[in-house]
Amino acid sequence: MERFMMFNDRTIDSFLVMQLADLAQTLARSRHWKVEFAAHSGVHPNRRILYVSQLWDGYPPPNKEAAMKSDVVLRLVGTYRHTDRLAVRSFRQTADPHPFSKLSKQLFTFAEDLRLETICEQERPGVKRWFRMRRRLYRHYFLQQWHANRTRGAWADQFLAAMYLRLTADSPLDDAPLAPMADETVQMRLETLWPQCFDVSSTAEVADWTWAVIDLMEGVLPQDMINTYTSLPIVEDEGKEAATTLQDLKRTDPLENSDVLSDADGEAKRQVLPTWHRETSRTGGSFLRFELERGSRTSMLGDGARPGGDHDQALAIVQGISRPTEKNEYGLEAQTVLSETPPFGSGAPYGEANRQAKLVLLPPSPPSPAHLVQYHAKQAVVAPYRKRLVRIMERWLERERSAWRTNLPAGRLRKQLVPFFTDERPRLFYKKGEPARRFDAVFGLLVDCSASMYDKMEETKTGLVLCHEVLKTLRVPHQIVGFWEDANEATASRQPNYLQLAVAFHRSLERSSGAAILQLEPHEDNRDGLAIRWMTEQLLKRPEAQKVLLVFSDGEPAAYGYEQNGIIDTHEAVVEARRRGIEVVNLFLGPGADDEQTRRTIENIYGRFRVFVPHAGELPDRLLPLLKMWLQKSL
Repeated sequence: MERFMMFNDRTIDSFLVMQLADLAQTLARSRHWKVEFAAHSGVHPNRRILYVSQLWDGYPPPNKEAAMKSDVVLRLVGTYRHTDRLAVRSFRQTADPHPFSKLSKQLFTFAEDLRLETICEQERPGVKRWFRMRRRLYRHYFLQQWHANRTRGAWADQFLAAMYLRLTADSPLDDAPLAPMADETVQMRLETLWPQCFDVSSTAEVADWTWAVIDLMEGVLPQDMINTYTSLPIVEDEGKEAATTLQDLKRTDPLENSDVLSDADGEAKRQVLPTWHRETSRTGGSFLRFELERGSRTSMLGDGARPGGDHDQALAIVQGISRPTEKNEYGLEAQTVLSETPPFGSGAPYGEANRQAKLVLLPPSPPSPAHLVQYHAKQAVVAPYRKRLVRIMERWLERERSAWRTNLPAGRLRKQLVPFFTDERPRLFYKKGEPARRFDAVFGLLVDCSASMYDKMEETKTGLVLCHEVLKTLRVPHQIVGFWEDANEATASRQPNYLQLAVAFHRSLERSSGAAILQLEPHEDNRDGLAIRWMTEQLLKRPEAQKVLLVFSDGEPAAYGYEQNGIIDTHEAVVEARRRGIEVVNLFLGPGADDEQTRRTIENIYGRFRVFVPHAGELPDRLLPLLKMWLQKSL
């Protein structure tokens, strides 16, 4: 996918993320755990989210994979099961106001992680190689930090790096000076104190050891750490969320007066932030609601529905059921679809990543004369390919019908009886070929209508016309739908996704169908996982045995809040469709097919079921073998 400007364009290895998610769900024995990337590794027990550190992104793929998997094992096998949450919470409360808050928290986390690594290796011996790689990378990293912080004079950062190097040293020769800035007495006490870390057996003992070290170094270090290398392993934020409830957002205190102000007739006067109260007995537009202790009751904010209008301001607060505005770009049909779409509160039928997505189905409009002319021109271009495939399929059907099956244990007796005397178990029967049958198949074609398709849409339309003409000639029902997301209307609570129906199932075999394909145009973003799940629902409603979903796309999905999990969500949608008996194949168009990174991304999503077409002239030759294979399997 080509971009003009790229900010924080961090490439996500979707296959590795899926491995981490599968590993986490296997270790937790639950399908509800999710894996996300964060600055530091941690686990959120209540939300069932495991955070993998982004520190490993800069390492080679084998080292990166081993280190990330060690994060998953450490947090689920170690932290989630063997860390005392109450001890961590008590330590956090004590460390927050402490002058060496950063040093105490990070020293506690590293000491607790080293204790848990031993437990993980005992319970899961197969993870030892991951933890060996983890320690090797960490030792190399903190060795660099030790030299850098010694040069900068950051004594607290230097002390933490030296402590980790000392705790993970394999030989006494690898020891780094713990506190060269301290006097001899402190160094002797520290040399006696640091080995006690290997004797701790609980989270509370790790906390006691940490405070003993901090108390010793508090008089030596001039200030707290500058950098943050890790954080406490257990993430807890439910206390902040519980502090504000729904009732806190509503008025609970009654007004001091009980008078009622009647509604004013006529158009409301335009004022700046108008309200209603006894001191100014005037009415204005219902634009802003204050938490007033004095005022008059009105019926402006009731339980009834209020249709929106163009005059509403950005700060308007309207209580009730939302209704379509007076101006709708897509007409009454789209409004009907909006009202029939399940509300957001009914769950996430199209995936958790698409919980706030709103589906809008746009029916095909009558093609214009220009579209009819263009369609006839494309029909002429694909006519040779259509005739060739139809002729091949008809010959194959005729051969299947007329071919005799011989050497059978039952059927009609053939004339050649020599095997009866020569073979121990002779097969002397044959059967005539079955009569011709129609193709028991149905096709769904999804077209990426994002902005990146602007230079590939004409070639894509040519491929769609070819598929449509071939399937129509062979009497195979199919549906062609373009999809995109409106980036201008997308918000955190609502992301409208449009599905433009070019060819419907019930009209796909009509002689005049197909010209609406030319109405597909590039728009904004693309949310592939949502479109694939929707088309999967449509195909599952069909009675045909062979179901095929063909996705015309030029790259990875991109939509509002869909950057990190778009590849994973699309892959999950593809896997779900294949589990339900639908063959899903991606048809990649454009010069980006030669890019190795793009190829790997598409392969991570669709596996080996993908076709790369670098040039438009190759499109018919790539489509014909696929159509032939699927149609033959449907018989």
